[in-house]
Amino acid sequence: MNIIEKTDEELLQIVLPMWDDLIKYSNKGNYGKFIRNFSYDLLLGLNEVELGKQFAKSELTRSLSTDYDFLGFIRRGEHVTCLFRVRSTKRAGEWLGRMVVGYERGEVKIFAASVF
Repeated sequence: MNIIEKTDEELLQIVLPMWDDLIKYSNKGNYGKFIRNFSYDLLLGLNEVELGKQFAKSELTRSLSTDYDFLGFIRRGEHVTCLFRVRSTKRAGEWLGRMVVGYERGEVKIFAASVF
């Protein structure tokens, strides 16, 4: 099945726990658990040294609020982009959270994730 064929409700049941985990493990600086749902291709493309520095030094990625708003889905090709309004527990303002999911070897995996 192509992930873009899933209903919004089906997708929400899959992606919200994944997004919650990204926030949880980003805040804890737990890199191993943060990447556990990443696709193989995403893992290959990561610069682990730079990502490690981001975990250690970025106030935003270490202070993401669990109080976020789901904004919607964008379906394209074999992937779904999930959009979130994200806040920080230490910095004023709002950011856009993005997570791209799709199937890899029969499992839903994260193909991209960012907060900007």
